[in-house]
Amino acid sequence: MAQGIRALFKDEELEQETMPKNHQKRFLKKLDAALPVQKPKFNWLKIAASIIVLLGMSFGAYNFFKQEMPAPNHVATQSIEIKTLSYVSPGLKKVEDYYLASINFELSKIEYTPETKELFDGYLVQLEELDKEYKRLSVELTQSGPSELTVNALIDNLKFRLSLLYRLRTQLKELNASETKVGEGLQSI
Repeated sequence: MAQGIRALFKDEELEQETMPKNHQKRFLKKLDAALPVQKPKFNWLKIAASIIVLLGMSFGAYNFFKQEMPAPNHVATQSIEIKTLSYVSPGLKKVEDYYLASINFELSKIEYTPETKELFDGYLVQLEELDKEYKRLSVELTQSGPSELTVNALIDNLKFRLSLLYRLRTQLKELNASETKVGEGLQSI
């Protein structure tokens, strides 16, 4: 039962058949008939539409991502961290924090009314000038380093701002008291 493949082929006569000479040509004709090769058709409208869409998207992307370029005359500035009293020592940081907290607290306590507008605005102008001076002194501290004069000037600036607010509060109390007396005097008449 188990015969080898060689034994099977040994007994059989092998016939050598050859292919006809035009076999390859006939095969290619049948193949072309079954699967015809289509030549690509160029539709110029499709190509033109694709180019227009591509140009439109490019223009839109350019406008979307366009950044303002600085003029050549402008010089790019680096941001420098301005140092304050906290840079010099932790004790001076406490002093600075105390004065700034007191200034903000006093500002929050002041009642702004139309009658006190002129007085209040005058003090605010003075406070803004002192704030500008404080910033200038902070820049000086940053650029030239801590010195006794600069540190004292910064502390004096904070003291002066706080005393201005105390003075404003006192004047507002006096103004309200005088208006109350005038109002009481008019009611009694």
